[in-house]
Amino acid sequence: MMKRKSISASKASVVFFLCQMISALDVPLDSKLLEELSQPPTITQQSPKDYIVDPRENIVIQCEAKGKPPPSFSWTRNGTHFDIDKDAQVTMKPNSGTLVVNIMNGVKAEAYEGVYQCTARNERGAAISNNIVIRPSRSPLWTKEKLEPNHVREGDSLVLHCRPPVGLPPPIIFWMDNAFQRLPQSERVSQGLNGDLYFSNVQPEDTREDYICYARFNHTQTIQQKQPISVKVFSMDSLNDTIAANLSDTDIYGAKPVTERPPVLLTPTGSTSNKVELRGNVLLLECIAAGLPTPVIRWIKEGGELPANRTFFENFKKTLKIIDVSEADSGNYKCIARNILGSIHHVISVTVKAAPYWITAPRNLVLSPGEDGTLICRANGNPKPSISWLTNGVPIAIAPEDPSRKVDGDTIIFSAVQERSSAVYQCNASNEYGYLLANAFVNVLAEPPRILTPANKLYQVIADSPALIDCAYFGSPKPEIEWFKGVKGSILRGSEYVFHDNGTLEIPVAQKDSTGTYTCVARNKLGKTQNEVQLEVKDPTMIIKQPEYKVIQRSAQASFECVIKHDPTLIPTVRWLKDNDELPDDERFLVGKDNLTIMNVTDKDDGTYTCIVNTTLDSVSASAVLTVVARPNPPLDLELTGQLERSIELSWVPGEENNSPITNFVIEYEDGLHEPGVWHYQTEVPGSQTTVQLKLSPYVNYSFRVIAVNEIGRSQPSEPSEQYLTKSANPDENPSNVQGIGSEPDNLVITWESLKGFQSNGPGLQYKVSWRQKDVDDEWTSVVVANVSKYIVSGTPTFVPYEIKVQALNDLGYAPEPSEVIGHSGEDLPMVAPGNVQVHVINSTLAKVHWDPVPLKSVRGHLQGYKIYYWKIQSLSRRIKRHVEKKILTFRGNKTFGMLPGLEPYSSYKLNVRVVNGKGEGPASPDKVFKTPEGVPSSPSFLKITNPTLDSLTLEWGSPTHPNGVLTSYILKFQPINNTHELGPLVEIRIPANESSLILKNLNYSTRYKFYFNAQTSVGSGSQITEEAVTIMDEAGILRPAVGAGKGYSETLFATSPVMHTVRPTFYKVQPLYPRIRNVTTAAAETYANISWEYEGPDHANFYVEYGVAGSKEDWKKEIVNGSRSFFVLKGLTPGTAYKVRVGAEGLSGFRSSEDLFETGPAMASRQVDIATQGWFIGLMCAVALLILILLIVCFIRRNKGGKYPVKEKEDAHADPEIQPMKEDDGTFGEYSDAEDHKPLKKGSRTPSDRTVKKEDSDDSLVDYGEGVNGQFNEDGSFIGQYSGKKEKEPAEGNESSEAPSPVNAMNSFV
Repeated sequence: MMKRKSISASKASVVFFLCQMISALDVPLDSKLLEELSQPPTITQQSPKDYIVDPRENIVIQCEAKGKPPPSFSWTRNGTHFDIDKDAQVTMKPNSGTLVVNIMNGVKAEAYEGVYQCTARNERGAAISNNIVIRPSRSPLWTKEKLEPNHVREGDSLVLHCRPPVGLPPPIIFWMDNAFQRLPQSERVSQGLNGDLYFSNVQPEDTREDYICYARFNHTQTIQQKQPISVKVFSMDSLNDTIAANLSDTDIYGAKPVTERPPVLLTPTGSTSNKVELRGNVLLLECIAAGLPTPVIRWIKEGGELPANRTFFENFKKTLKIIDVSEADSGNYKCIARNILGSIHHVISVTVKAAPYWITAPRNLVLSPGEDGTLICRANGNPKPSISWLTNGVPIAIAPEDPSRKVDGDTIIFSAVQERSSAVYQCNASNEYGYLLANAFVNVLAEPPRILTPANKLYQVIADSPALIDCAYFGSPKPEIEWFKGVKGSILRGSEYVFHDNGTLEIPVAQKDSTGTYTCVARNKLGKTQNEVQLEVKDPTMIIKQPEYKVIQRSAQASFECVIKHDPTLIPTVRWLKDNDELPDDERFLVGKDNLTIMNVTDKDDGTYTCIVNTTLDSVSASAVLTVVARPNPPLDLELTGQLERSIELSWVPGEENNSPITNFVIEYEDGLHEPGVWHYQTEVPGSQTTVQLKLSPYVNYSFRVIAVNEIGRSQPSEPSEQYLTKSANPDENPSNVQGIGSEPDNLVITWESLKGFQSNGPGLQYKVSWRQKDVDDEWTSVVVANVSKYIVSGTPTFVPYEIKVQALNDLGYAPEPSEVIGHSGEDLPMVAPGNVQVHVINSTLAKVHWDPVPLKSVRGHLQGYKIYYWKIQSLSRRIKRHVEKKILTFRGNKTFGMLPGLEPYSSYKLNVRVVNGKGEGPASPDKVFKTPEGVPSSPSFLKITNPTLDSLTLEWGSPTHPNGVLTSYILKFQPINNTHELGPLVEIRIPANESSLILKNLNYSTRYKFYFNAQTSVGSGSQITEEAVTIMDEAGILRPAVGAGKGYSETLFATSPVMHTVRPTFYKVQPLYPRIRNVTTAAAETYANISWEYEGPDHANFYVEYGVAGSKEDWKKEIVNGSRSFFVLKGLTPGTAYKVRVGAEGLSGFRSSEDLFETGPAMASRQVDIATQGWFIGLMCAVALLILILLIVCFIRRNKGGKYPVKEKEDAHADPEIQPMKEDDGTFGEYSDAEDHKPLKKGSRTPSDRTVKKEDSDDSLVDYGEGVNGQFNEDGSFIGQYSGKKEKEPAEGNESSEAPSPVNAMNSFV
């Protein structure tokens, strides 16, 4: 909700409205103007009509007045002139009419009692004050009186009279004891309005000798004390003892015991009374009654209701108080006193009279010569007041004649006044309860127009709100006002403007174009004047984002927003209120620029929060309610009722809901007899229910507690109820889960779940265990055991069925007859192996086994199934025996066949079958031998491509790890790939199985080829392995004609497998799998991580890295990678945090890697010093760099001179066979020193030169960086590795491989 109010600056200005009289002028309260204008006297301050003075201090009678010229003052006393000069004790203050009577010189204040009236007079008239009655305050002493002790019988009523001395003003009465402690008051003992102390009935504790009435006179600040009053209360027992001691045995007499009495009114007396009160005063009505028991007072108004909001009850409802009474409060008020024996009432007839009060008081008139006007004096009262007029303090009937005035009752009409008509008129309205006196002058002036509003005053208002532009003026006759806009604008007219009588111009709805200069012109017959003011219209202040309703749990955090928009020239201030009051002085309340945050919310923070935005011109506000919710408070006042043997009723009082309704109550119980301190769930009821009927068990000492539940959670448990012990009884139920299972071949173990403590229903819980063999005509065998859960029967036959039952009993008797269960005595191992085992081989990896079931009697237990043990003897292709590893398959139930999956092709196996029961396995069947047929082979173990030349490549491979039969041949397929990933025609070669290498010739120079290689058995082809390689570039740049172009290769590799291959193959466009990013790896430290990846796709890709906290729903954070690097360092990470990361390429929609997870290292206990930032380390590195630079310069100079240096000699002496210089004749690589030695490149080289690709090795590699990078990252993200020639783009399928190293690459790798 939002409230808005506009504060116009013009409204803040003083606006002088004209009197609502015909042609009347109001004189503005302008100090400069008032100094120049003549004005009759006006009384501004005077003493009260009834003025009670302190007789110990000087008497000051006030009379202040203003006028032009300043007035003179005179006084009357008791209706005659009071000559101040003749009384030395009386002085008048300078420039004032205030009198000061000096009574410090022994003069008594009583000498100056009387009625005083002040007159203020100048040349334009005379004003008079009220009649001021001066009376000194009086505080007389208490009259001496002899106070007899009060002997009262217990239960009687008593009134202790105060009768204070008559003072002026009347004193305040109160009762105390000798220790100056106020006497306690109650419904039984209370003080009346007259000061008396009333006892409705006395009690023995009322006996005391120091009932003292005090009278406090506030004016003289004195307290008068009455002599103490003694009260002695006789009880009936003591009174009877006294009477018995003073009477003979023959007298039959005794005081009656204390008897109860109906109410009797002590005050007021009788059944009716009258009360007169004046309008506006406080009405006090009193009723005090005697009786036993103490009566209770009730008030009613006959024929109506007691006035709301003005009625109060005091003195234990014995006093009815109505404030600010009016004539409508007249009527009959009845007080009713009641106790158990009856009631009595009294009716007080209230009449409200009224001293005179104003309806219309006369107002000053400022007129121009020749104008008309009226003075009106209207008053009311009860009875109706009479109106009389005076002029200049003299009754108008005897005042000098003035032809311009005419008196008409409460109105004086003036016509064509002249300057001599100026005077002060007094109106007196009086009745028997008081009078009113008002002064009003008629001032006849002739003045040219004056504009009192300051020139060029600036008014600022808010757009779409009213603009009030002042033109405060004065003149006599009353000037006419006109408004203009702009310097040379036309007069303003029309409905869009409102022209007020006081000269104010109102623009009801100011707009931006209302801004400008406005000119006010005032003219009358005596002259003309004008004034210019400025108006600026500002944009309104708005709350564009208001606080919203919040429901917050206790101890959480609440936040309210208050975002504002305002005029840029205004400075807003924002205040927050809670429940229309200032925010608590609490550091949990944080006020931000546009929000309020409450930390660790408590229940006291519940309420309405209001954001108030104020500028100098407007104010807006918006509110929102904060509701703090929490778990409910625990229930209270648990009570047990309706106790029966098997049920009881529990009731409780809900605790505070904490702003979240209670949904249900959970009732728990404690068994103090069997499980003290352990509470169990009993039941639950809806949140609207506060009683529940609970079922009980015998022999349980119950205590209950209740837990309230709302949407926030469960309350703390209530305090436990009182305990309730139920009577013992026979058990209601028998043990459950009875079982009979033998642990040995010759026993039967009978088990059951014991009854819980409260299920025993009484002391002495035991169990009767019974059993007999099934299907045999035997009697039950029984035994009674203690409170246990197992019994073992020995000497039983092996695995025979038994009927079993377990019955509970306690000291009071047995539970109901239990049901029977079937159990078995102990099992033994099976005696017979399955027979007629047959194996049917389905394929090279699957076989089906059949067997005959064993006789059930031979199982000697529960048949659980059969197990097949099988193992591989040898592989038929290799004729090598392996370590025997037996495998087991279990088949549940009485099955007679099973499948053996996962067999190895072309192998010999053995198996046997065994039966299984609960005891274990039986004997094995005779071993059965079977063989699996051939299958397809696995892929070759490796494929490597070596010795690349301009037109040939050498391929070497390893035989399959699992031939799965007899190899018949190898199949090689290959095809060229161009730079756009288009594939050429596929060529296929069949190679004998006994070969392990092949040289392909007549290939195109500088061409990438993709190879597909697999092995075959008689069953079919196995899975293939792929590789790529590139022939050497023709350094001379001359295209040599292919040998045997169009006719195949120049030589036949194998007579059985001629190879056809064209020199210029036709290429076919294939759908590439690129681009892709893979192998995203991370190396994480405490606050940063190195991210690297491999990329396949178009050149010049712009990468980015996205990361975020693992498991978080926040948006991914994005970092742009500089250039086309394949690594990036994420910095500013949080220690010990799990992150997710992925890599993407710009411009390729939806193209990004899969997610990778990593975790930063834990935060160090103390920050380690980074050596790279230490000054000594930087200096050392600079020195080393300088030495290296000098060494390089020296080497360069020596080399240019043809000399050798040790490094060169070492290279020549220990040349790496893998890094050979190009032959000068043909530009090809030199041959290896050992053709059979296939060493990997040294650490840091790009890829192995022998092109080896093993299946079990990862085929991933780092994506090229710049001209090709392969290496690792330092901790700071720098790259370790070597640079080589730019890598050719790889094809769209198969495993990836690197191109053959060129001489330049070799040198780069070396360096």
